[in-house]
Amino acid sequence: MSTLSVTEFDLHAYVDGTLPEARRADVEVYLASHPEDAERLVVYRRQNEELRALFDPVLEEPVPRRLFQARRTRWLRSSLRYAAVVAWIAAGGVIGWHLQAFNSGRAAETTAWARRAAVAHVVYSPEVRHPVEVGADQETHLVNWLSKRLGAQLKVPHLGGIGYTLVGGRLLPGDRGPVAQFMYQDGKGQRLTLYVRSNPDETRETAFRFAQENKVGVFYWLDNKLGYALSGEVEKAELLRVATAVYRQLNP
Repeated sequence: MSTLSVTEFDLHAYVDGTLPEARRADVEVYLASHPEDAERLVVYRRQNEELRALFDPVLEEPVPRRLFQARRTRWLRSSLRYAAVVAWIAAGGVIGWHLQAFNSGRAAETTAWARRAAVAHVVYSPEVRHPVEVGADQETHLVNWLSKRLGAQLKVPHLGGIGYTLVGGRLLPGDRGPVAQFMYQDGKGQRLTLYVRSNPDETRETAFRFAQENKVGVFYWLDNKLGYALSGEVEKAELLRVATAVYRQLNP
């Protein structure tokens, strides 16, 4: 494969150590002639090390019993569904916990996915020059490209009415294939990211769930073919307000 076709996905897979050995040689040739990208990957490796040092100890913590007893609720696609989400939240059904892996099955996969979303937010939201791969001025191209890569038609919520404008998006490697990240920003420069992945169990849906590690909160849910995780360093109530707006646009 030509080094001219090295993509952002290849660079991130190279940093993460998931790139096939044959492809690594192409990336290394590319980096030798692109010192800015090589320097950027050095920064990413350092960020990965810092994130592992921060989050990995959490994996050794015992899982609270209440998390194993959390109910999985299937919601109807109707206005009653929105009311059910609100009732769930009011009743304390939205579960908050440190981002940690469960010890079995779907729970482990779901929690790992929320953690990946949080890590991606921490890595990219501070970026000044390269916060996204494709800007909001190319929204149609961005949506078509990411939809093709994920194998599902994506929709980008427009949140201008609640104070957040689209910055753009990027493709990221996930544990089960490509994932999409959309970035939003308010008038004060506060950024939120929406992480979107394919849902292997296309019939499965969940209510909103909440996870937090340090200052990064994540509301995440599954909705048939796709899973969504909204991350940000904002108050939980504000993140919920935006997550609800996102959900309603995705389920008109």
